[in-house]
Amino acid sequence: MDTQVKILSEPLDVGACIDWVMSPQSGGIDVFIGTVRNATKGRPVLKLEFEAYIPMAISEINKIIQQTLELWPVQKVLVHHRIGVLQVGEVPVIIAVSAAHRDAAFEACRYIIDTLKQTVPIWKKEFFEDGEVWVAAHP
Repeated sequence: MDTQVKILSEPLDVGACIDWVMSPQSGGIDVFIGTVRNATKGRPVLKLEFEAYIPMAISEINKIIQQTLELWPVQKVLVHHRIGVLQVGEVPVIIAVSAAHRDAAFEACRYIIDTLKQTVPIWKKEFFEDGEVWVAAHP
């Protein structure tokens, strides 16, 4: 089982992430790409800022991956998360999962992003024209 977890301050490379999870044994790859949207609840968003307690965030992501491996027969799992200030349209998170069959890849990928947003110490601040606010990572 191959895994890759990174928390980076530079832009994430979607193509490199997909290339990394590809394998001859994989019949399916599921990729979640989170992007900075231009509005939250009708309020225009100017930018986002992400902060993380990196050692604990990596540890928690690895725990999620271990749980994923116990639940689904996946072959490769990649989680990259960005920190710092991101503009609208930039990518703060990429999750890529490969498996022999698509159902496992889809389900594992969704589990990883949903659990990451609930448990990993990565915080998001939204910037608006009239102020800024730290928000819970999950909706």
